[in-house]
Amino acid sequence: MTSTETLVDSSAPAGDRRRWFALAIVMTAAFMDLVDVTIVNIAIPSIQRDEGASFSQIQWITAGYALAFAAGLVTGGRLGDIHGRKRLFLIGIGGFTLASALCGFATNPEMLVASRILQGGMAAMMVPQVLSIVHATFPAHERGKVFGMFGAIVGLGAVSGPLLGALLIEWNLFGLEWRPIFLINLPVGIAGLLLGRKFITESKAPKALKLDLVGVALVTLGLLMLLYPLTRGRELGWPVWGYVSMAGALVVFAALVAYEKKKTARDGSPLVELSLFKVKSFAAGIAVQTVFGVGLGIFFLIWTLYMQKGLGWSVLRAGLTGVPFSIAVSAAAGMSVQLLVPRFGRKVLQAGALIMAAGVLLYIWESDRYGMSIASWQMALPLVVMGVGMGFIVAPLTDAVLSEVPREHSGSASGLINTVQQMGNALGLGLVSVVFFGEIGDRLTPAQVGPAFVHAFQHALVWVAVVMAAIFLLMFALPKRPAQHMEGAPETAAAVTDRESEGTDREPELVS
Repeated sequence: MTSTETLVDSSAPAGDRRRWFALAIVMTAAFMDLVDVTIVNIAIPSIQRDEGASFSQIQWITAGYALAFAAGLVTGGRLGDIHGRKRLFLIGIGGFTLASALCGFATNPEMLVASRILQGGMAAMMVPQVLSIVHATFPAHERGKVFGMFGAIVGLGAVSGPLLGALLIEWNLFGLEWRPIFLINLPVGIAGLLLGRKFITESKAPKALKLDLVGVALVTLGLLMLLYPLTRGRELGWPVWGYVSMAGALVVFAALVAYEKKKTARDGSPLVELSLFKVKSFAAGIAVQTVFGVGLGIFFLIWTLYMQKGLGWSVLRAGLTGVPFSIAVSAAAGMSVQLLVPRFGRKVLQAGALIMAAGVLLYIWESDRYGMSIASWQMALPLVVMGVGMGFIVAPLTDAVLSEVPREHSGSASGLINTVQQMGNALGLGLVSVVFFGEIGDRLTPAQVGPAFVHAFQHALVWVAVVMAAIFLLMFALPKRPAQHMEGAPETAAAVTDRESEGTDREPELVS
């Protein structure tokens, strides 16, 4: 392929129904990934009880996935640009399905952690292609509706996992206890693999690219140096080498930026397309995604531990308690993109951050007031408020980050979006050691366990509220209004990017 060739599925004809089948397939894969993350949280007490997993192993079951996911996402996005997004999507969903089987049949906590790391690596191949395929398949005037649907799926997947996991564990299918939460991915993954081969149209970057192996190594090294000591710090007594490693990660990231600049000038095939950060909406959205991931990483894990370990609730009761949250997120996500953002712009996202913070503070008040006797229905109000706030953020934020990205960099951009969100999530999971487990004594009598977990939950929620306040302030850097695209938009998107770059010259070889 020459550098001037355009890509096959860039703006599918408006009457082509195949693109809607393709959308359903990639959204199902995204839903499967999101459910898999949250479904594990609800199952953690069961895994700990049945497999004798330690608190450290529990963190690694969740954080190991996030680490592998974050470390591989930029690479996965770039590989899709080079070798084809359809091809990488199929490889990713196939590998994810296989890893899910290994998780389901794990014989000990160590095998489960290793399988989860593999699962995260395969998700890193699959997930970046989802937004890339959407970005390359749908014309700009349809993307607002598509990203609204995507946001609703994201919200539903993120919070319906606990209910689905609770039902599967409660039913104890075939005496497999917690294992069906992973095995349920098998039929879904196989169907996605077969249907994806038929309905997804292949696309690549319009210019022949090469994989930046040095960039891959630097990204992976930097993330591991930052996240590994954070995740294991409390367990190891916060050794000096952990602080040195986290500080060294900043040096590695600085070296990555310097190298990527030279790589861009030399052959135009960097792993991280630094010119994307000249787009104000992208740079601001990346910052918001990172901090938002921190808040979600903290909340979903401590919420499960609070209900099951602190209050002593069954897995089914804990899962059902989250239903109002799930409904609120999905309803608010669709409403925000279709009705509110076109009219009020950035204010909707900022309102979402404040509403979510208000819900968190209300949850703290109710937990403190009712203590161990709190009922599920009493949690409904703060959960609905939090869900509405989250829904106002998740759907329009994705559109805001990608709307002005040049189409030829959609794989790299979506990889970066998912990377920083997962990096934030992993940071949040690591911080659980500090803001939650740090408040729980090492030797508790059975009578002390419940009150200790309730207190730790309230303490950790204060930090979640602080995160939401930080997100509100960061959102002032987002554009006041979403980018207004017109039909036929690859050129329009690029032109908007050029304007945001304040006249900075783009590399001529990147323009087809």
